[in-house]
Amino acid sequence: MTRVALIAALALALTACGGGSGASLHTLAKTRSCLLKNREVKLDRKLDFVASTATGGALHVKMPQNAATVVFGESVGDADNINEAYHRFRAKNVGIEDIIRQDKNTVILYRTHPSDEDLATIQNCLK
Repeated sequence: MTRVALIAALALALTACGGGSGASLHTLAKTRSCLLKNREVKLDRKLDFVASTATGGALHVKMPQNAATVVFGESVGDADNINEAYHRFRAKNVGIEDIIRQDKNTVILYRTHPSDEDLATIQNCLK
């Protein structure tokens, strides 16, 4: 089995598990709706490869001092895989732990170190 096929099989197996916690998961539609209410936030279609392949969709958020890609999995397992993909494909000179966050089935990748305001802008709209 090739490496890609093995990763795909693992991702499918994790997706089938459904995340396991039974907790409510975030959705792209509800999160987008909340973010659009913030006049200082702009949404655009600028998505990287990982985000463009997300099972639950993704959006790119432009804030006054930063930007973030918010990526949704259909399960927590999907988000774990997304998080792993960002770690795997990062540039070697990028301190990924400083700019990535995961909340349930959602992975948020900031352009630069997020301020408390950046974190709150996204976190308060995860629905």
